[in-house]
Amino acid sequence: MQFTPELIEEIRARSNIVDVIGEYIHLDKKGSNYMGLCPFHNEKSPSFSVSENKQMFHCFGCGAGGDVFTFIQKYNSLTFPETVKYLADRAGVTMPDTVDDKKAKAERSKRQILYDINKEAAKFYYFNLRSDKGQNGIDYFNKRQLTNETMQKFGLGFASVNSKALTSHLHQKGFKDSDIIDAGLGSFDEKRGMHDTFWNRVMFPIQDINNKVIGFGGRVMGDAKPKYLNSTDTLIFNKRRNLYGLNYAKNNKFGNIILCEGYMDVIAMHQAGFNQAVASLGTAFTAEQANLLKRYTDEVILSYDSDGAGTKAALRAIDILNEVGIRGKVLNLEPYKDPDEFIKALGKEKFEERVRNAENPFFFQIRIMQRDEYDLTDPESKTRFYKAVARKLCEFNQELERENYTQAIAAKLGIPVDGLKSLIVEEASKGVYYNKKAAPKSGIQQKKDPKDNILKPQRLLLTWIADEPAIYNLIKKYIKADDFVDELYRKVATAMFEGLEAGRFVPAQVMSLFPEIEDQERVAEIFNTNLIRIETKDEKEKALKDIIYDIRLSSYNNKMKELQFGDKDALKVIVEAKKELENLAHAGISLDG
Repeated sequence: MQFTPELIEEIRARSNIVDVIGEYIHLDKKGSNYMGLCPFHNEKSPSFSVSENKQMFHCFGCGAGGDVFTFIQKYNSLTFPETVKYLADRAGVTMPDTVDDKKAKAERSKRQILYDINKEAAKFYYFNLRSDKGQNGIDYFNKRQLTNETMQKFGLGFASVNSKALTSHLHQKGFKDSDIIDAGLGSFDEKRGMHDTFWNRVMFPIQDINNKVIGFGGRVMGDAKPKYLNSTDTLIFNKRRNLYGLNYAKNNKFGNIILCEGYMDVIAMHQAGFNQAVASLGTAFTAEQANLLKRYTDEVILSYDSDGAGTKAALRAIDILNEVGIRGKVLNLEPYKDPDEFIKALGKEKFEERVRNAENPFFFQIRIMQRDEYDLTDPESKTRFYKAVARKLCEFNQELERENYTQAIAAKLGIPVDGLKSLIVEEASKGVYYNKKAAPKSGIQQKKDPKDNILKPQRLLLTWIADEPAIYNLIKKYIKADDFVDELYRKVATAMFEGLEAGRFVPAQVMSLFPEIEDQERVAEIFNTNLIRIETKDEKEKALKDIIYDIRLSSYNNKMKELQFGDKDALKVIVEAKKELENLAHAGISLDG
């Protein structure tokens, strides 16, 4: 679609970036900006910055950045036209009639085709389960004690042993092989030709939060491998950013969400009345899923299997929930393996009691550590365990919180509080805690741009002007847009200087010049360069002069490379440019104008 600049700016003006991003991730005010954990990579310390003044975001860990349109487009995997419509609807801006361009129309049409194919496949599997071909599936669900009402609610289905049944059906409905493959529902090879992805499996349609079918999970009949098979990622389906059952759980009345491992756990809990249950989709719990849950709840109860793998998964999930600011608790299902087994054996009342008494995550971590790593009948092992507990307590940054947990865990373990405090001081003095915190925040190895020594002064100046627009009046007689040696930087500087001259510059508006997200991320980096704190006026004037000189020097060197020394004016250009640099080196720049 083609949108007028006026429409884009109206939507931007009504979509405060802090408010919009705050609906997806937790943000805290830090100075003039807001900080949070980046939703685009895993991290434990916030490196994701949102500027209300500039209406931009930038992650100092992974480099993601842009304006409010970039964030919504990237986070929700939308096209730009879909993003504009989403933000317009949110802001109450009426969308005018627009003309589709071919690329946007084709991409939107492709997404709709995939939605249509998934919907048709869900209907096919649903009716197949209830036909003569679906008896094995019915027997399986009956064995799991599911009611007809539950099977209908979740749209459960069956893929028969005929490995071409679905593709043949979709062909009859007019869908092409390429679209069936792109939807993750079919494959092609020379031996079998076009064939189904799923066969001889009970089928679990996966829906997004808007109740659209976006993929499938299938559980095989018998002992074949893999036991569970899930749709591959497609244009409309991303395993890391969706949760099974969230379309039902998002509006539950309990005020929390129960996170479990499998489809059947979710279905069993919903059937028992616990409609706040969700599950990840064949992958370990991710930061993206945690941020998705953050939209709907502040408390997540982990209901993972009680075996070793489930315990490890719960420990990983606790860390991820902590990172995004969600309170986590752990459901103790022992002596049963999973929620489905527990509810069948003891009933919903006992399960509800376990939910009410879900374990504090710190106590869970300590209990598992004690159970799996230490022998408390051995004095030496027991001492090592207490030291390990002390190291865990060091991880609490707030003194009051650390004090509260120290007293609580000392009481649980039956040891003197003062003795535990002494161990905390001893372990902290070894640097265990501080060395851990000093590790790279994001875990991402940044690639060094070989031109960075040239580009950094240019970024510093543009960030400085964006923060303090009055600086422009001091530097404009020394710096022009064509002094910026990188094409993208030059384009940014041109828009910035023209806007400042007209008295209407808004940093986020520059994003409209760059349709590609990669370029928008570079622009966000330009406007979010870390400026060194400068205390005195003299220091500020010297820093500004140094930056201007570096930019002009780079510009001079760049022009020297471009000159053809056979040109009659080449010598004149060189002499004049060199003279300007010499004058600048001896000039004084005053903040008083």
